[in-house]
Amino acid sequence: HGLALAPRYLKEIASGSMATQGEPDIVSDRGACVCWNGKRLPGVWLATKAIDLAVERAETYGTVTVVIGNSHHIGCLAAYLPRATGRGYMAIVSGSDPSQRSVAPFGGTDPVFTPNPIAIGIPTEGDPVLIDTSASISTNNMGARLVREGRRFPGLWAQDATGQATDDPTVLSAGGSILPAGGLDHGHKGYAWALLVEALT
Repeated sequence: HGLALAPRYLKEIASGSMATQGEPDIVSDRGACVCWNGKRLPGVWLATKAIDLAVERAETYGTVTVVIGNSHHIGCLAAYLPRATGRGYMAIVSGSDPSQRSVAPFGGTDPVFTPNPIAIGIPTEGDPVLIDTSASISTNNMGARLVREGRRFPGLWAQDATGQATDDPTVLSAGGSILPAGGLDHGHKGYAWALLVEALT
């Protein structure tokens, strides 16, 4: 995340796949439940706006949900949490991208999901508890980085197109997939987690 994604973002601005001007369209606003069309605007900006809106309204409604469709990539989910925990609110942020498929369901070989991250911020009297994890055992960005560096996953974190587990990240561009969190042994738990994120998003 962070600066590592800057070249990709700049390329997507140049190609027009990330918009640089405008505001999200309000699809629905029911006070405690808001839905936006992000219009491919920068996801980091949209997610920040969404958290700030939720925090602002939480005092009135108790709990607030903001859903953003058609957003550009939102980056590191944990980065948004202190905007809520610093004001004494718990926050849950999750994301998926239906246009990307890199994680196969447990027992399957065809990639269906993205890593489907979820982050939770819990305020305390001191430092907040910040949790940021994904339903897959690794991420697309990690796989791409390992390929560039000529390295392998530290374990059997991927599978080839026939379902054979491997530590070779190059299988991801040859019909393979990332395994769910839990890998070959307990990947049904990561798969269930992925379904939760799909439902939330």
